Amino acid sequence: MATLATMSAGRRARTHEGEERPTTILQAIILGIVQGLTEFAPVSRSGHLILVPWLFNWPILTNEALNKTFDVALHMGTFVGALVYFWRDIWKYLKAWVRSMRHRTLADTDERLAWFLVIGTIPGAIAGALFESVIEEKLGEPWIIAIMLAVFGIVLYVVDRRAPATRAMQQLRFGDAVAIGLAQAIALQPGVSRSGVTITAARGVRLDRESAARFSFLLSLPIIGGAGVYKGAKLLTGKEHIPPGFGGPFVWGIVASAVSGFLVIWWLLAYLRKRDFAPFALYRLAAAAFVLGIIAAGVRPATIH
Repeated sequence: MATLATMSAGRRARTHEGEERPTTILQAIILGIVQGLTEFAPVSRSGHLILVPWLFNWPILTNEALNKTFDVALHMGTFVGALVYFWRDIWKYLKAWVRSMRHRTLADTDERLAWFLVIGTIPGAIAGALFESVIEEKLGEPWIIAIMLAVFGIVLYVVDRRAPATRAMQQLRFGDAVAIGLAQAIALQPGVSRSGVTITAARGVRLDRESAARFSFLLSLPIIGGAGVYKGAKLLTGKEHIPPGFGGPFVWGIVASAVSGFLVIWWLLAYLRKRDFAPFALYRLAAAAFVLGIIAAGVRPATIH
């Protein structure tokens, strides 16, 4: 831990403006892997992308412009990884949705699920548009993230243990999609975990574990892709920009997040056919205890600013 922090500090370079270069290729790859691992595992992507730079005192966390543009890159990386894995499902449900729109019917299961994915996306999109900046400014402190990791880790464990796994994704109903979509809106709070809270809601309506994760992952695609396109448009219009000299770290971050995101989806869906979410709940509790412990010991501050 100390070695990595020291190495990253030693590799910082000065830009032509005399400012410190906040992101090395090594840091970009690490954050890309963190993005890919935590976007789909139920452990909170946004929480880890705050905690890792906070833990190692990487300046990207306090460089608002660079942080936002790099976040776009990582989002698009995991989006590409998920597209590669789910391209058959995406094509199937996209065709079903268009067919349903054209004929104004819900003739089969694919058409129903396509609409459920649309319905489930709406609450999160609205909440993101209304509250994302407030949450980023007020609720992204490490001590709050640690508490959210613990609380929603316990909720995931309890629901997963108590809810029977009696339904497949094809048996979802309208009310189930609304409930899972509302749960997704809560995940704007760092530490909650978008995949964790939607999987918890899906297990709460008695989906089996693999179906709960698959629906959660498919439901994430419009949110991840939409966020990437929206923020990417700001880059194209000049409202935001990639600082000079950071093209390499951005490319490596995208590649790392795409590859790790694909591998996590592949592994997790296979894992959940036979096992439960207990290891993820335990990890969340351990991570929360670690963060609160180093704050209490004075190793790192409880807040970023």
